[in-house]
Amino acid sequence: MESHLTVLLPLTAVWLTAGWFADGLPRLDHARALHRRTGWVLALTLTGLGLTAGVLVAGLSSAGATPADRAAAGLTLAAAPALVVAACTVRRVRRLRAGAAALSSASETPAPHGLRASAAHPLIGLPVQVTGLGILPAVVAASTPDLPFGAGVTGLAITVGVLGVAAIGVRHALRHSRLVERAVPAHPTSPRAAGALHV
Repeated sequence: MESHLTVLLPLTAVWLTAGWFADGLPRLDHARALHRRTGWVLALTLTGLGLTAGVLVAGLSSAGATPADRAAAGLTLAAAPALVVAACTVRRVRRLRAGAAALSSASETPAPHGLRASAAHPLIGLPVQVTGLGILPAVVAASTPDLPFGAGVTGLAITVGVLGVAAIGVRHALRHSRLVERAVPAHPTSPRAAGALHV
């Protein structure tokens, strides 16, 4: 096994697990479960950010084709989404966790649609998932070094990756919109209903 693969595998596992937990946040309909799950997402994303930063710093500080350099080079695609996680996702998850904590005194307290809509925001799940997916090409290349990665194969892989990320983003956006619509209170549209409110 390539020595830099031993660095990339646990890093990939942390990011993909965080993405899986983040993807399930909007499906939780109880505040206590949402509070607990956001704690896991926060812990995993902070761990992933710390490990990613450590690998990048080790790669920059070493000279030559060392395992640290090869591992850092494998994080090229994941660097940009990891920055989005650090700048946006962590803050949103903290706010979501605080909102769920305010309602989690009783185990059966339902999570309101507004809180679930916040959990479904694309800036929570999408950057985490894209970071994990961005490390996968480096893991595949390190685990199968004998495979011929020509221009055609690389172009196909990039196309599939872009389409996959776009599909994930559309899914997150649609789910967020659906939960936002449920969170908005229904307003009366008829004059009779509007007059009844003023009685």
